[in-house]
Amino acid sequence: MFRSLVLLAAAALTASACSPLHARPLVDVAVVDRDNGDWLPAWPHRGQQWIAGTPGHRYSVRLTNTSGERVLVVLSVDGVNAVTGQTAHPSQAGYVLDPWQSTEINGWRKSLDDVAQFVFTDLPDSYAARTGRPDNVGVIGVAVFEESRPVYREPRYPYPAPAPYPPYARDEAAKAERRAAGNAAPSAASEAAADAAAQSIGTGHGAREWSPVGQTQFVRASRSPAQVLELRYDDYRSLVARGVVPRYRAPYRDPQPRAFPNGFVADPPSRGW
Repeated sequence: MFRSLVLLAAAALTASACSPLHARPLVDVAVVDRDNGDWLPAWPHRGQQWIAGTPGHRYSVRLTNTSGERVLVVLSVDGVNAVTGQTAHPSQAGYVLDPWQSTEINGWRKSLDDVAQFVFTDLPDSYAARTGRPDNVGVIGVAVFEESRPVYREPRYPYPAPAPYPPYARDEAAKAERRAAGNAAPSAASEAAADAAAQSIGTGHGAREWSPVGQTQFVRASRSPAQVLELRYDDYRSLVARGVVPRYRAPYRDPQPRAFPNGFVADPPSRGW
């Protein structure tokens, strides 16, 4: 089993309504613009889901556990683990959600007490670009793991308790997987680089804010995540240029005058006196 020290999300919000596990994913993911309170809609395009971010606006990633069991969510923003700051990999630390729990992750985890806010910003000012990792700017992703249920087996003979899974072994396995993936798919890497060249915005390292969490142990049911989800993002103008969202069309106006148009009496314009 794969044992990992993870974070327990502390700010639980209203839980979502219960529904059968197979009717929906383990974890629902949404992005909320914190400056205007809007839930950013997602547009499907060529097999991907896209959202439009506004440069300068803070945002949060809302995670909702739709199951009756605890789950571990490894959150990646621009290819960077939002908890550890490492180049993201599913084997790393994440947030543990209780059954039906919903919480909002507001930024890059700086300690158990605070985060640096997620902010939509110009690509060169993104945290990933400033730390030399611009290739995956423009994507928010989660890897979700189910929790292992312990099974008791009568031991045949006494033996000492096993040592914890060595952290260095996890790191080496993750590095080996990344090297193999990089060697096996050079064409996919070149396509990603070409797409990144068109990216306009990324996620910046914003102001600090209080966001306390605790620590807990979580034993993963498997080494592979039960769910992987990605949301692509860019500013609205770039999404229009990519063909993700339709270009704005002026509303239809009836050319005929009306005796009773909608609305109320407005103040007349000033005469300049």
